[in-house]
Parts: sequence; structure tokens; C-alpha cells
Amino acid sequence: MASNILIPEDELCCSVCCDIFKDPVVLKCSHSFCRTCLQRYWEEKSSRECPICKRKSSMPKPPANLVLKNIVDTYVKKKIESEAKKKSEAKEKSKVHCRLHGEKLLVFCQDDQLPLCVVCQTSKKHRNHQVCPVEEAALDLKSQAQHTERQVKTEFEKLHQFLREQEEARLAALREEEEQKSRRMKEKIENITRQVSTLSDKITAIEKAMHTEDISFLKSYRDIKERAQCTLQDPELLSEALIDVAKHLGNLKYRVWKKMLETVQY
Repeated sequence: MASNILIPEDELCCSVCCDIFKDPVVLKCSHSFCRTCLQRYWEEKSSRECPICKRKSSMPKPPANLVLKNIVDTYVKKKIESEAKKKSEAKEKSKVHCRLHGEKLLVFCQDDQLPLCVVCQTSKKHRNHQVCPVEEAALDLKSQAQHTERQVKTEFEKLHQFLREQEEARLAALREEEEQKSRRMKEKIENITRQVSTLSDKITAIEKAMHTEDISFLKSYRDIKERAQCTLQDPELLSEALIDVAKHLGNLKYRVWKKMLETVQY
């Protein structure tokens, strides 16, 4: 109910501070004041009396005037909302009205790329300029912006695609080298395994011959001696078995950037 009652602001003001009531209290004489204003007044007068009618009060702490407090709170809230609305409306109005003449901005100057009012349009500064309705200009500019946005997205998609292709190419080269190195390493290991197996057979044969009769051993000595010749070569250092990290990572960014320049159109 109180929110629908229109009350003048001066009737919602404390007679002591002349400002809107804050935490209002009511005396038995029905006069209301801010709690702090009344306490300060009583301290200065050294007497608990009404600042308006001077009637003595027997209550050191008067009760709150809840009805008045609700009315004041509602009034303050609506006042704040009203002021905020006015500021918002003024701000919006300033966007669509000329700052110089206060007229509504109706046309767009294509030469100066500025919205104009009819007064600005007929002024010397813009008299011979190319103009069009603001709605038409906004539509054209939005269309241009959308077209530019599509172009930017297309160009970036090309760059992203290029980087994806470069990544795939670099990884494919790395996998190919890995497979080649693995294949060579496997061949080396198989070759060494065969040589070790052959050498083991020779050792077994020699040990067996050494346990035969002397005559038998002497007869087969020449053959044993030839078989005992070690033909196993020292394993080569398989440095080529390691991945060439420098080839794949060295100047990678520079090489990709250089290739990217070939795809960029100025």
C-alpha cells in the first residue's frame, strides 16, 4: 500500500537534520525523528523533550516507527531506480541525438563516416558530402563486417590447415626414419646372432675333440685349428641407429615459417 502512495519528500524529512529519515523513532506526541538525531538533540539539551512540541518524554529509547521506515525505504528505493532510469535514458538519448544540435541522428555521412542530424547535413561542412539513411549505412557496414569476418576466418583456416599438413609431414618423416633404423638394427642383431651361433658350434666341436684319444686328436688337429680361426667381427658402433633429432627439430620453426610465407598472399 505504501509503495503506491505519493508523498512529498519534505514530509519524509527529519526536522532536526532536514534530511530523509534514517532509522526513524516515534515519541508519544507522535512526532518522528532519526534515532541518532534525537539522541544528539537530547544530549545537547540535557533533557528528553520533543524538538518540535517540547513535550517531555519518559522513554530513554523511543520505539522505531516501522510504518514510517517502510514508507521511507520504499521512497528511497523508487528514487534510486528513477534516477538510474533517467541516467540510462539520457545516455541512450545522447547516442541517437546530435551533441551539437540535440536533433535525432537520421543520416550517415559516407565521406566522414559519421552519423548526422538534418542540421549538420545542411551545414557547410557536410553540404556536398555523400549521405544515406542511418539504417541503410548500418546495414551496409554490418554486411562489410560480416564479409571481412568470413575472409579472416578463411585465411586463418588456411594457416591452420597448413600447420596440420606440416605436422603430419614431419611426423611421417620421423616415423619413416624410425622404421628404417629399426629395420637396420634388426638386421644387425640377426647377423650377430648367426655369428655367435656359429662360434658356439666351433667351441663345442673343439671341446669335443680335446676329449678324444691322442691319435684321433692329432689326426684332426689341422681341421680343428682351421675351424678355431675366429671370423667374428667386432660389432660396429650403430650410431646410425639413433634418431637424427637435429634433422627433425633443428630450426623447425624457421623452416615451417619459411614454407608458410609461400602460402601467404599480400
